[in-house]
Amino acid sequence: MDGKLRTLCQTVTVVVGMGAMAWASVPLYSWFCAVTGFGGTTLVGAGSDTVLDQTIAIRFDGSTERGMPWEFKPVERQMTVKIGETGLAFYEAYNPTDRVVAGSAAYNVAPFSAGGFFTKIDCFCFEEQVLQPGERVLMPVTFYVDPEIVDDRDGKFVKHITLSYTFYEIDLPEQQASLIQ
Repeated sequence: MDGKLRTLCQTVTVVVGMGAMAWASVPLYSWFCAVTGFGGTTLVGAGSDTVLDQTIAIRFDGSTERGMPWEFKPVERQMTVKIGETGLAFYEAYNPTDRVVAGSAAYNVAPFSAGGFFTKIDCFCFEEQVLQPGERVLMPVTFYVDPEIVDDRDGKFVKHITLSYTFYEIDLPEQQASLIQ
C-alpha cells in the first residue's frame, strides 16, 4: 500500500505541476515577448530623443476575430515616417449591431525583427473598448521606430513595418453590464 500511495502522490504532483506550468505559460510568454520584442510584440515607451533622416514605411492592418460583430479597419493603409519621429495613426471601429459590444485588440508587428524597435507611446489597444449600438469611433495609436534599428544586424534591412490589430469580443466591463440590466 505504501508504494501505491507514493505513486498516487507522485502522479498528483506531476498533474498539478503540469497544470501550473500551463496556467503560467501564457502570462510568462506575454511578458517575455513584451520585454524582448520576440514574435513581433511591440515595446511601450515615451518617445525618442533622436530623429534620423532615414525613413521607413509603416503599413497598417486591421481585422476582427470570427464572431466579432464590429467593422474594424485602419483609416490610412500606409505612412512614411523618419526613424525616431513620432507617428500618429487612426483605426476606425463601427458597431453595426443593436447591442453594446466590448472588445479588446491583440497586436503584432511584422517582420518579427522589427518588433523590438517599434515602440508605442499611446494606443487604443492598451484598454478595453466598448461601443454602443451604431457607434463609430476613431482610435489613435502614437508610435515611433527606435533609431537603434539602423545598427541592428537584422533590423537595418527592414524597409517596411506592418502593424496589425485583431479585435475580439470580450465580456462587458461590470459597470457597463450593470447599466444594461
